[in-house]
Amino acid sequence: MNILGYQVPKELVVVMSIVFGVLTVCSVIFRILAKRKPSKMLTELIVRTNSWWFIAIGVAAVVIGPAILGTILVGYVSFVALREMLSISRFREADRSALFASYFAIPIQYYLAYKGYYEQFLYFIPLIMFIGIPVILVLTGKTKRIGVSMSLIPTMLMLTTYMLSHLILLFSLNVPDNSAGAGGLIIFLIMCTSFNDVFQFTWGKLMGQKKILPNVSPNKTWAGFLGGILTTSILGYCLQGLTPLTGQQALICGFILGVMGFLGDSIISAIKRDLQLKDTDDLIPGHGGAMDRLDSIILTTPVFYHMLRFFIAQ
Repeated sequence: MNILGYQVPKELVVVMSIVFGVLTVCSVIFRILAKRKPSKMLTELIVRTNSWWFIAIGVAAVVIGPAILGTILVGYVSFVALREMLSISRFREADRSALFASYFAIPIQYYLAYKGYYEQFLYFIPLIMFIGIPVILVLTGKTKRIGVSMSLIPTMLMLTTYMLSHLILLFSLNVPDNSAGAGGLIIFLIMCTSFNDVFQFTWGKLMGQKKILPNVSPNKTWAGFLGGILTTSILGYCLQGLTPLTGQQALICGFILGVMGFLGDSIISAIKRDLQLKDTDDLIPGHGGAMDRLDSIILTTPVFYHMLRFFIAQ
């Protein structure tokens, strides 16, 4: 199908039509119920649904539009996420130069991803920035708590930028028989990651009793974790049409994405618990900040990309 001058694979049109259809139905139902019998829960559901509209439109722009548009949008998300994480951390006045260098690294990293400069992409942040940031901090001459800054700033850059920028590498990944294109791969990744959170929450509420990480995330249970990854495995198998993966490969990807999504969520939960925060920000009404939405995908994105390279990339 041709949309705004771009040929969009029919698989993406079908999936996005279903997503927007579901959002439309939910929006109408919640508003009708809210008019008949207003309640705090319905108000919250309307707020959350409105936020999902913005998220869905953003995802649609990434998967349907040209790669340069997706690169700019995801790069901006990394900028917002990095700003959130740096703002909630306790940095010194002397760290300003290093923080500026971190922001400057975002366009460079995404440029490397967009151009498909794979080797340079791999080592820019893990090597150059991991060396450069400590050097910048040393040159300030301020040594009090410098070790904390040397550890935190590169780690935040890895979580918010390096991990997520693997999404853009999917545009230049050479895979055979991929009729849905890079957009199909991105939709597969996002749906498995997002629904894994829903599955783990649902199984945890239905059957969960034994806590898996009580000191990090008290709501997570073994039943939620195991039920979530098994259900996400099945979802991956069902979505194989969006990828060139075989059924077995899609099942494995779904399973591993379920595990990595849980770990990504737990990492950000641990950081927030350490800082005694419920959310990283209030950017998205009903959802918290950008990192509250990206917590799972920061790990699933690079893992999915390298699984694809292992399975099918030429």
